[in-house]
Amino acid sequence: MNLSLYRGGAVLLAGLLPALLFGGGARAAAPDNLQTIAERSGYQHTGRYDEVQRLCPAYQQAWPEAVRCFEFGRTPEGRPMLAMAVSRSGALTAEEARKRGLPVLLWQGGIHAGEIDGKDAGFLLLREMLSGEQASKALEHEVIVFVPVFNVDGHERFGHWNRPNQVGPEEMGWRTTAQNLNLNRDYTKAEAPEMQAMLRLLDQWDPIVYADLHVTDGANFQHDISITVDPRYAGDEALRKLGGSVQKGVLERLKAGGAIPLDFYPDFLREDDPSSGFAVSVTQPRFSNGYWALRNRIGMLVETHSWKDYATRVRLTHNTLLALAEMAAKDGEAWLDTAHRADQRAAALPGGEVALDFASGEHTRMIDFQGYAYTREPSAISGGLVTRYDTAKPEVWRVPLLDTVKPVRSVTAPAGYIVPAAYADLVAAKLALHGISFRVLDTPHPALAVETFRASEARFDKPPFEGRTMPSLKGGWKAEVRDVPAGSLYVPVAQPEARLLLTLLEPQAGDSLAAWGFFNGAFELKEYMEPYVAEQVAEKILADDPQAAAEFRHKLDTDEAFARDPQARLDFFYRRSPSWDERYDLYPVYRVRQAVP
Repeated sequence: MNLSLYRGGAVLLAGLLPALLFGGGARAAAPDNLQTIAERSGYQHTGRYDEVQRLCPAYQQAWPEAVRCFEFGRTPEGRPMLAMAVSRSGALTAEEARKRGLPVLLWQGGIHAGEIDGKDAGFLLLREMLSGEQASKALEHEVIVFVPVFNVDGHERFGHWNRPNQVGPEEMGWRTTAQNLNLNRDYTKAEAPEMQAMLRLLDQWDPIVYADLHVTDGANFQHDISITVDPRYAGDEALRKLGGSVQKGVLERLKAGGAIPLDFYPDFLREDDPSSGFAVSVTQPRFSNGYWALRNRIGMLVETHSWKDYATRVRLTHNTLLALAEMAAKDGEAWLDTAHRADQRAAALPGGEVALDFASGEHTRMIDFQGYAYTREPSAISGGLVTRYDTAKPEVWRVPLLDTVKPVRSVTAPAGYIVPAAYADLVAAKLALHGISFRVLDTPHPALAVETFRASEARFDKPPFEGRTMPSLKGGWKAEVRDVPAGSLYVPVAQPEARLLLTLLEPQAGDSLAAWGFFNGAFELKEYMEPYVAEQVAEKILADDPQAAAEFRHKLDTDEAFARDPQARLDFFYRRSPSWDERYDLYPVYRVRQAVP
């Protein structure tokens, strides 16, 4: 549909346009107080956040038996974070849903507030379901929790040019929060107040499917939506099959409605080069779908294509959510059973091998990708190549797809972890946000047999990423005996969130708390020895320790850089002196192979 035909007459068409765009015949217009600005404008505009604050209680007033509007947090700029619980089952609280064994779907719009399709699609579909126009019976068998806008402060940073690579709406919000944090990089580190509120909401409702609604960045092509589901290529085998089944069901319904969907995120292997092709992946848990998969549930990333007009994108999001709602009404109880069995298997992971980080596998197959004719030419501006698409000339790209993944870091799961008392408050707060169980040790445990990780190299990235200075750690674990004071934490691995726990506490995992820089102080040398004192210490060690003397001579003979570096030569002896800080480069979390009483 060419919406330009309706500019200027959008308000007159408000009753007809939803039917034309979202299927079905002409229908009576919804009451004004239940319509979005997007509908009234013919999907040229989207509303500001005061519209959410108006519609949420208006839906509850219109359908008090089926809708509960509630606040689940506050933003740094003081705005309420609103959600709606919608069901005709009589369960409008998390406790009631759990008691009745109902599947919960959580739809999240506006984590990147410029990508706001989910807000307008969600309000429209829920109104249709509540009024009996779409899948009304589904609400008798499930609960839908709808968060219209997650990044509320970013939503209110409205502007015409916030998304220059996106067609409509005419104004939209900003990608990041008021603290300049990207919420879809914050799931594991959980720093933003908004994310902390969301994690509490997820922990409370425990949705079987968490649908995160986005719009792509990137190239121009014919495909109009991608549906990425985790777990799909890693994790619990039964959950992987479930993830594949849910993804397949949604894709089939979208295709039946005329969409051209993808089952992978369309990010070129080489930036801006269509010929490079694509790869499937295991999503890192800093992202919504990767995170929720580690908690043994289904995480779904919905990405409409930015170069499709706003009405088309809202329709595609609407149809995706409709497919999920209909599928959950039919199969949601079986989905829950699969997830709960996965919880039990996760609790049995201690002693087993668990993959933490992944990369693309070597296997490649060629695929037909619906693109447009394009050229790659030298740019007088950038000096590099510029890609230009001709959308008047659809064509099929024959490109490679790396269609497997491989683990690049795995661990043998221990019985648990010990967090010394000095770090207990920091780690306890994070674990609680993630729904991970732990116990405070009331008494000291002297000479406890543990495994410790010492960094042989701690390299720090200079530019911050998401407000953090992230270290790259090399090193290994070894058996050791250490005194563990009272007030330390014992965190057992035998619990449903075991995979997430391993990700958070294994220091070399890509999204661990250590990788995000929460333990950087442990890798800073604070004590020192003046050179003239170090010379005296070195002389004594050379005289008293023949083995150290031999190692020193060998290093002088074989390591030119060491031989030329006076400080490195003195540090050789400083590290062997009693003054050396034995806690330097010691990761302040220990493994235990036996449960701690």
